[in-house]
Order: sequence, then C-alpha cells, then structure tokens
Amino acid sequence: QLQVVESGGGLVQPGGSLRLSCTASGFILVGRAIGWFRQAPGKEREGIACISAISGTTDYADSVKGRFTISRDNVKDTVYLQMNSLKPDDTAIYYCAPRTISYCSNYVRQEAVHVWGQGTQVTVSS
Repeated sequence: QLQVVESGGGLVQPGGSLRLSCTASGFILVGRAIGWFRQAPGKEREGIACISAISGTTDYADSVKGRFTISRDNVKDTVYLQMNSLKPDDTAIYYCAPRTISYCSNYVRQEAVHVWGQGTQVTVSS
C-alpha cells in the first residue's frame, strides 16, 4: 500500500519554529520531486515549497520565502520542511506530495502527484 506520512506538526507561538518530516511506505521518495502544500480553514490548498530529485533545486511561494526551508536526506529517504518565524497565517494542515516526476515545474497546480498524505496540523497561536 502506498502511503505518505507527514509528522512534526503541533502548536507553536508566533515567531517560533517547527520542522515537518515526510516519509513514505510502499515506495521511495528518492528520484521524485517533493512538494509541500498547506490548506488553511476555508481556503484552497496551496503549494508552498518543492525540491527536485537530482539537483535539489528548491522553489518557494512568496508567502514562505525566507522563512521556510525544504530539504531532503536521500539516505534516510526523508524530506523536511523547516519553518521559522511562524505567523498565525501559517496555521493550516500541511501535506507532503511526492511527484511522479523528478522536477518541480508546475507543482503549485498539484499536477503529477503520486500520492497524498493525511497531513499534519500546524497551529500558530499565542
């Protein structure tokens, strides 16, 4: 069974940090571009970061650029999203989306997603 598991979410105060992790079972993340998405209450799901498979090229949405960092450890077959300087507007369910391709083109359109995880809740509140 193909499964993606996101972890590391939780409650954090504004200005704080969290690191999300993405792992897979039934397949491997190596060789795939990986996107991170989020969906806030009452809003559509949006793509916020992506990392390519080979060169590790990254792409970020303007809303998180400079605060979030996507990275991958191919030995552990894990992708991370380091989130710093968190704001209440960052409150959302965060999803990891391994792609069927090795690059990030058009990832924000939610194209070429291999499988979606259940997501992990991130709440930024004082």
